[in-house]
Amino acid sequence: MIYLIASIVLTAYLTLSFKVVERLQINNLQAIVFNYLTCVVTGSLVNGSFPVNNNNLQQPWFKWALLMGFSFIVLFNIIAFSAQKIGVAITSVANKLSLVIPFLFSLYLYSEPYTLLKIAGVLVAVIAVIFTCWPKANQPSQTKPNYSILLGIPAILFIGSGLLDTMVKYVEQNFLNDTNYDDYLVTAFATAGTIGSTVLLVFFATGRQRFSLKAVFAGIAIGVPNYFSIWCLMKVLKQYAGNSSAIFPIINMGIVLFSALMAMLLFKEHLSKINWVGVILSLAAIALIAFG
Repeated sequence: MIYLIASIVLTAYLTLSFKVVERLQINNLQAIVFNYLTCVVTGSLVNGSFPVNNNNLQQPWFKWALLMGFSFIVLFNIIAFSAQKIGVAITSVANKLSLVIPFLFSLYLYSEPYTLLKIAGVLVAVIAVIFTCWPKANQPSQTKPNYSILLGIPAILFIGSGLLDTMVKYVEQNFLNDTNYDDYLVTAFATAGTIGSTVLLVFFATGRQRFSLKAVFAGIAIGVPNYFSIWCLMKVLKQYAGNSSAIFPIINMGIVLFSALMAMLLFKEHLSKINWVGVILSLAAIALIAFG
């Protein structure tokens, strides 16, 4: 249970931390890249050594770690782009609705048991996410979601996030154990950091960006919790190996609930009535999925 709670809190922290990054006018890309480099250092310290070596190159999980690292850096930047160009509400809905994909894959690939209550919980969860992310009535019209354009970038985010969660479960179940968790995670983060650093070096060399020391500190503040958020998630999946179809919805709904409450307390973001309905439905969804 402690790993489940930690995964929810740490993941919600990542979203909240980017609000601080925005307020401090720190470059998003640089903060993201330094975050992944911090993840590599953190994971290497936990692991006791840097795990990207010739021996691990031959491991069956290595190619999945490369794919996961590529997905990390791409999805983080898609989230930033979608939130800025299309709208935070659509981005949030597309991201959180992705829980449907690993749920369905868990039922199909692993023949996990399901009940009508569990299915009802997922449906309630989808409604809860939409209500929780619904913009306020007095929000400027240009920031309100136009669901006719819930295609393109938001669709990529929806599919990408869902497939990433599915991949985490697949790799955890088929290739990982207590001895190679950290090797896998650090390799994935190192891949993301390498790709991001290459892009940044090109930007620095061409004068498109300037190095920001504030971004380094932001990356460190984000990177350590980021590493342990994934580490805890994989621990949870191993702990509840036969019930991942319930774990992903519970974690996603927990993130929605905790993020909403912390945003209200820390950033004075007041929820509308329909947002509070979403929060209440989130609790109902968690109960249905967990005990269904």
